[in-house]
Amino acid sequence: LPTPVRGNPDADVTVAVFEDYACGHCATYVLEHLPTIVEEYAEPGLIRYEQYDFPLPLSRASVRAPNAARAVQDTVGLDAYWEFSHALFENQGELGLSLYEELASEVGADPEVVRSAAEDRSYDPTVAASRQYGSDQGVDATPTVVVNGMLLDSYGADAISQAIEAER
Repeated sequence: LPTPVRGNPDADVTVAVFEDYACGHCATYVLEHLPTIVEEYAEPGLIRYEQYDFPLPLSRASVRAPNAARAVQDTVGLDAYWEFSHALFENQGELGLSLYEELASEVGADPEVVRSAAEDRSYDPTVAASRQYGSDQGVDATPTVVVNGMLLDSYGADAISQAIEAER
């Protein structure tokens, strides 16, 4: 599957973020900082925003959740993927097969298909390729934000905005 992208696919500035659905810091990033980046830069088409799976050995959810999200992407599209992905972080304390089913139905995906993909890890090749890409970029923790190839020391909206502005 292709990397989930929002914003302008042809923008001069690319923001790549590497996340693990079971990572508390990733939830903080997605829930508190990402909305600013999307509103100020992605929605107006000033950046290409890419999300990469970078599962860490935190729990079974670290590998099952991205498989569920990729099933949503594959079966009902990118808008549903972004909504599902955000909901996973909102409900991080409840990650599991029943949550994946519940959220799948909320975004118009087949709950059984999403549950099965998570349980069977159907999208492991896609998730593994995403993680390998991150490793190749020097990523070793989550969340990691990369702006035009430069790894940032912070995942805060201010630091990301400064890096974006420096590249525009």
